[in-house]
Amino acid sequence: MVVTGDRPSPAGTGLLARTRMLLLEAAKRLYVRQETSRIDKVEGLARFAHTRAAFVAQKKLYGYLKARMGTRYPIMFKDEVFMQSVDLAKWHVFAACLSDIAIHAAARVMPEGRLTESESEALARHCHEAGLAANAEGIPDDTLVSQWKEAFAHRLAGTNWQRLAAGGDAMTESPKALYVWAPIEDSLKRLDREIVENSIRFAWAEIIRDFRKRAVPAEIAADFRQREFAKL
Repeated sequence: MVVTGDRPSPAGTGLLARTRMLLLEAAKRLYVRQETSRIDKVEGLARFAHTRAAFVAQKKLYGYLKARMGTRYPIMFKDEVFMQSVDLAKWHVFAACLSDIAIHAAARVMPEGRLTESESEALARHCHEAGLAANAEGIPDDTLVSQWKEAFAHRLAGTNWQRLAAGGDAMTESPKALYVWAPIEDSLKRLDREIVENSIRFAWAEIIRDFRKRAVPAEIAADFRQREFAKL
């Protein structure tokens, strides 16, 4: 179901569960905002990547839906078909966000940590796979994971690591995903495209600033080289 302007048919069977889910996601977003510890290990880098991917995906998707629906926002969240569309959109936007931040993080570690291109690729792949594994329980279909991994492998194969290490933009998939997957009628969504895509870019700017403050690339790279996956 997409938002078209028609009043949805209310169905409250899953409302309590959804309310709890939204409260839990809000609590996670608050935790993300409060976290300030150094990022100096590979696992810390992977955790940063997938928590920020979830944060940006949820914040921007729900924010866009709320802005588009206005006062109908609470009513729409009682509609089962609409909520299925939101849930699917959430995971696709998360996957795109995870793809972007995994590559961005590895590219930022690369110069100071003196990673080779193959090491940078392996580090990005680890962050991506760790993020999918950490969220495996919530992903509604295992075939989605296979699709996302395949798409990420294709992206890695064409990644210009030198350009990204020099400051190139890696946040290219999430703006497209938010626009494509948000369950809004296409005739309405087309009017919003520039605003929607820029909104997620602005959200990433805050995450990138936080990463620069907290990350210790040389120590992440040293930890990376001690691990088995660095030999891939």
